[in-house]
Amino acid sequence: MNRLHTSKLNNWADKVAVDHEEGLTTAQLMLTNNDLKPVEPQRRQWGPWNFVGFWIADSFNINTWMISSTMIVNGLSWWQSWLCVWIGYAIAAGFICSTGRIGAMYHIGFPVVNRSSFGIWGSLWPIFNRAAMACIWYGVQSYIGGHCVYLMIRSIWLSWDRNTIPNTFSAASETTTADYVSFFLFWLLSLPAIWFPVHQIRHLFTVKAYFVPCAGIAFFIWALVRAGGAGPIVRRGATIEGSDLAWEFIKGVMSSIANFATLIVNDPDFSRFAGKPRDALWSQLFAIPIGFAVTSFIGIFVSSSSVVIYPGSEPIWDPLDLLEKFIDDGGSGQRFGVFVIALAFALAQLGTNIAANSISAGTDMTALFPRFINIRRGGYICALVGLAMCPYNLLASANQFTTYLSSYSVFLSSIAGVMCSDYYFVRKGYLELKELYDARKTGPYFFTFGFHWRAYAAYISGILINVVGFAGAVNGGNVPIGATYIYNFNFFCGFIVSSGMYWILCKLSPIPACSETWMEVGESIDEVTLAYNNGSSQQDLDEEAVLGAKNDKDNINTTYGAA
Repeated sequence: MNRLHTSKLNNWADKVAVDHEEGLTTAQLMLTNNDLKPVEPQRRQWGPWNFVGFWIADSFNINTWMISSTMIVNGLSWWQSWLCVWIGYAIAAGFICSTGRIGAMYHIGFPVVNRSSFGIWGSLWPIFNRAAMACIWYGVQSYIGGHCVYLMIRSIWLSWDRNTIPNTFSAASETTTADYVSFFLFWLLSLPAIWFPVHQIRHLFTVKAYFVPCAGIAFFIWALVRAGGAGPIVRRGATIEGSDLAWEFIKGVMSSIANFATLIVNDPDFSRFAGKPRDALWSQLFAIPIGFAVTSFIGIFVSSSSVVIYPGSEPIWDPLDLLEKFIDDGGSGQRFGVFVIALAFALAQLGTNIAANSISAGTDMTALFPRFINIRRGGYICALVGLAMCPYNLLASANQFTTYLSSYSVFLSSIAGVMCSDYYFVRKGYLELKELYDARKTGPYFFTFGFHWRAYAAYISGILINVVGFAGAVNGGNVPIGATYIYNFNFFCGFIVSSGMYWILCKLSPIPACSETWMEVGESIDEVTLAYNNGSSQQDLDEEAVLGAKNDKDNINTTYGAA
């Protein structure tokens, strides 16, 4: 009976298992499936213009529209805050290209890249960490997208009003029946986008790159025409000076970088679909700062014009709140304009949610449970978690939840620091691709019980340098001024400390599978078979297939075993 029961469980497990290469061992099934394998040549379909479209599409969203608001409220002039955006996103683009290079060269995503630095099993914690954050943000971004849907419905039927429709939610929830139904509709209509594989979803970003910026520019012109000018914000100078001005400027730059922390870490998830490594370089390096700076510029001027359109009011930084006012005081033509712009913002939220959250969470969950979860299933799990977490409760709480999420994302800098240090400074671009899917103790990335203690020491040190200032930012408590100053450079501090510590530890205690000279071998790889070959050692297979020359082996440290 027990044998029959076990047989039924095995049959059930085989039915729900995702596609994978034949001949893999049980341990390998815990490390790979077809979505985790290096991308084969026929799926490397992202060219440079796909990356340009991707980042233009991603830049036109509500968060970017409002990014300068905090800087201006804190005392910067509009052009100083805009300069912060230019500088911050230009630096962020450099980080993006640094991590994206790894994916574009070896055609592997963030979970697999992390195995070379954190270890075969040690990589699971950073992966889980990022997956959880992506699920939370998916719910939050979907709720914002629901506001877009609310405006679309209300622009057609004015009776769709949260103040008149019977409300079944408590006042403490800070939501209404109309808002929740709008949120659920956005969530539901987003599900088909998760179905498409990553190499095909680029078409969504192409459509978004054409439609959404045009709608944003139309909103910009509409607001300026209604106001008869740019409004008072663009004529107002900075309200602070001296060291206060300098620190606010630095914080503005760093907030732009921190806003990109998740995308810096997960860029290999997209760049691995690049046809050539250079396709993911210049396109990203220029498209990111230009796209985000243009969106921020439009947001500043539209918000400034709102003071003229509605005299006696404070600047309306949230474009959805301004569109809601346009519905209340306009006719059918004005409501049609609101519908089109709200549709564009809804598409913008959808694209951002897919790029930054759904695909990221799906890829991470694939690495956590590769036998049963692929990117598509992981994306749907992320969506279900985003719905179940009731994001309106989180946004309504008084504990600065969104500040916590934004601040917490900065700690991803420690992961990025370890990743970049491992690839660029320690291994000098050399990865033994097949070994990244090897769970045997003799593998070069197995380290100590599958965990790399040097990476974790560096990761923790990057967190510790920021932890006191982080506590002050989240809780608003009194912390030493020195900790606050360090936290003002949060991403740089976490990245530099973690990357430097990792490099030092690897110098003091060398690790295997490193090259003495710069050696990227990813372009030599077309197809990778992961099943063990009984006739050859794992080391021989990689070095002969990838390097193709015995002389090159002299430049590589291949002393395997626990390290």
